Amino acid sequence: MSNPADIALEKAAQFEPLSDEDAYALLQVPSGDLGVLCEVAGRQRDASHGRTLTYSPKVFLPVTNLCRDRCTYCTFRREPGEAGEWTMTPDEIDDWARRAGAVGCIEALMCLGDKPEVAFRGFRSFLAEHSVSSTAQYVAIACRICLAQGLLPHTNAGLLSKRDMAMLRPLNASMGLMLENVSQRLRDRGMPHHRAPDKDPQRRVRMIREAGQLRIPFTCGILVGIGENEAERIASLLAIRRLHAEQGHIQEVIVQNFRAKQSTAMADSAELSDGEMLRTVALARLVLGRDMNLQAPPNLSPDALPYLIRAGINDWGGVSPVSIDYVNPEAAWPAVEQLRAVCADEGYALEPRLPVYDAFVNEQFVDPAMLDAIATVRSRSEAGRRTLRQNPGQGAVA
Repeated sequence: MSNPADIALEKAAQFEPLSDEDAYALLQVPSGDLGVLCEVAGRQRDASHGRTLTYSPKVFLPVTNLCRDRCTYCTFRREPGEAGEWTMTPDEIDDWARRAGAVGCIEALMCLGDKPEVAFRGFRSFLAEHSVSSTAQYVAIACRICLAQGLLPHTNAGLLSKRDMAMLRPLNASMGLMLENVSQRLRDRGMPHHRAPDKDPQRRVRMIREAGQLRIPFTCGILVGIGENEAERIASLLAIRRLHAEQGHIQEVIVQNFRAKQSTAMADSAELSDGEMLRTVALARLVLGRDMNLQAPPNLSPDALPYLIRAGINDWGGVSPVSIDYVNPEAAWPAVEQLRAVCADEGYALEPRLPVYDAFVNEQFVDPAMLDAIATVRSRSEAGRRTLRQNPGQGAVA
């Protein structure tokens, strides 16, 4: 009689949905059978997404790197007065958005620290100077600036209240929050989230659920290699799957691998091997199913790009020609032409996309005013791509 892992793999190969028990059974697939996992995952991806991979031409706007959390792997966060502290002014946001639009960017990623107004009096004064009282309200200012420059905002501002998300919804094409992991163990003393109240998994699950109640196209994902085990990764993927089954709003899931950084408490922690990362991506595809948009950041696994395709991703996420990855500043974005060549070698085309996936561009999920902005940006992007096809020596990202 077949063992549970073989049964789960056969169900996945036949495109049958996996039960929770099936998902955990996949952990019994030997590490030496990575090729089998990837083959099934790749077939699932092809069945729904075809032979095209996507990426989002973006500008990364670190609206503020002040943060009340103290994750032990993070170099993004700064204290007031610390070298590198940066809260972007409206003029800076406008300048970056203008330059990004000039080179063909579509997405303005608002990525920032959690609730700095709670921890820092000086930041509260900064907000007051701009006639707002919360970080979320300041992000709304940034979103309006980017919309005026023809970019589509995607806000990832950490934990937000339902009220804050409702306020930001008309100004965003989509929003996001990394679940990271559902394990409460990671908040124990000595673990990476011990001093990070906004990384409480129950609070993050609640926000993702509330985003669904507000009909917000939502991006979430897992962070792997920070001390969790494989069963906790599966539990996190199943939590995301349940949230999507409830609300139907999760547009993509990111599998993001931890990178050790100097000057952090986890500087000497082991990173995932490429094999472990590929196994996690393939498991994510099988657990989440063929229809989910699955992403792995290309700058965090630069030596494994062809294998990530084989493991079942259909998207590379945001790639920027104008800004670095401020969360992983040591990891440069690959050039789009490099990604295109990798995709072509594997038999896939590479196309830019909006920060909201096409299936969510409708009145159920997007504010009417934002639908108009999306239509304008889409038209401009398609015109730019036609120009590039006619004059392939021009352009930076499309």
